[in-house]
This record gives sequence, C-alpha cells and structure tokens, in this order.
Amino acid sequence: MDDAWDGQGYRERPSRFGRAVVWTRTVTALDAGMPVLPDGCIDLLWVGGRLVIAGPDSTAHHPEAAVGTRYVGMRFFPGTAPALLGVPAHELRDQRVELADVWSAAVARRLADELGDADDPVAGLERLALRRAREVAPPDPLLRRVVAALDNGWTVGATAEAVGLNARMLHRRSLAAFGYGPKTLARVLRLQRAVARVRDGMSFAETAASTGYADQAHLAREVRDLTGMSLREVLTRSSDAVSEDAQCAVGSAAYRSTLLPSGSRITA
Repeated sequence: MDDAWDGQGYRERPSRFGRAVVWTRTVTALDAGMPVLPDGCIDLLWVGGRLVIAGPDSTAHHPEAAVGTRYVGMRFFPGTAPALLGVPAHELRDQRVELADVWSAAVARRLADELGDADDPVAGLERLALRRAREVAPPDPLLRRVVAALDNGWTVGATAEAVGLNARMLHRRSLAAFGYGPKTLARVLRLQRAVARVRDGMSFAETAASTGYADQAHLAREVRDLTGMSLREVLTRSSDAVSEDAQCAVGSAAYRSTLLPSGSRITA
C-alpha cells in the first residue's frame, strides 16, 4: 500500500470509479466512538476481513470499534450504490449489514478474500466497483439532478418540477435511491453544508443565514434533530477525521466535477 495510506487517522481521495471516494481510517484512542454525521451516502467497507455495507444514516451513527481497527472504504455519492448493490437504499437505512446478507455468502467471501490478498485493498475496492459497474445498468442521471437541486437549497416542489416528476413519484424514487424522501435528504445535505461552514470559521448566525435556516435557533433545532447533539457538541465530539468521513464529498469539488456541467449549480 502507498505510504500515503499508512498510519493513523483518516485519509481520502477521489476514486477511479468516478462517483465515489475511497478512504481509510485506523481507530485511535482519541477518536474511538466519535459520531459520524448523516450524509446521504452508502459506504462499502472492508474491515476485519469482511465486507460490510454502511447504509444511509438518518441521524448520527456511533460506531463501536476497538482502538487499532482498520477500515478501508468506498463512499458512493447519493443515489449511486443501489444500482451496484441491487438493493433499494431504504432497505439499508440506518443499517450496517454484511455484504453476504445482500449477495450470496460465497460471492461475498470470495470478494473479501480477494481484498485480503491484495497488496492495496483500496485499489481492490475500486476494481470491485468498476467490475460491478460493467455488469449492471448505471444509476439514473436524474438522481444527480435531484441531489444538485436539493444541495443548492431548492424546495422539494421546485426540484420535482425541474426533473419532471410529481411529488409522489419523486418521493418513491428518492426512497429507493437515497434511503429517505427528498425532504429528509435536503435536511441532511443542508446539515453538511452548515457544519462545513462553521468548521471553516463562520459564525453560527452567519451559517444559519447562508445555508437556508430561518435563524440560528432553527439551525440549532435541526442539528439536534439530526444528530442528537448540539452544534457545539458536533464540533467537539466529531473529530476532523470522522467529520471528513461523513461529508461524502457532496459539497466538494470532487463531487461537483462529476455532478454539474460547466461549473453550474443546477441542471434543470
């Protein structure tokens, strides 16, 4: 494995798969048990010689892992993983399940052994995703437009109109693709934007105003509802490593470069 991926903490880079990032994390005494915020993403994890699916969270997830546990993961952008896994996202919501529970145990074991024998399990996960992508139909491009609109602060009604769906159909498609309806996905994406801006030094009041909350009290309520913590607790209890883990690259250049044409913020 490349030296850049050795050692403690969290590391991430864009994946060769194109609609995901790959990451590694080794649990330390400082970040053991720190919460991971909801992000609308699904991860495929290789940990302890097993392949595990981390479904889309609707509230903060509190992992239980011993110090020294090594994770290798691929985080799929919202709406991407269900086509690869062959299972609707809502069936994975708030779940951590073995790949063997979704695919056959024999296939899951073979893939886990393949990663165990690989010199670089990160590259091994990429090869697995690329190979699987050649075997299945690609995700509906409409899903990217939905994510882009909601991440840009559009209402659910405006988003549905922009992508040519009625509200009921958008809700059904969102459950299958993202694990929850568009209103919840919009709240999760807005939470991620808000946390990122506060971490960059913006005040709570400015963050609330710039990310679509009615006021700072509204921001505080939403953070509490989605994480079970106050915003200050989120900032102090979720380390840089875990917060990066949660970001899913929705707001990053890596995501937007695959999502939006010509630097535009929305494809209508």
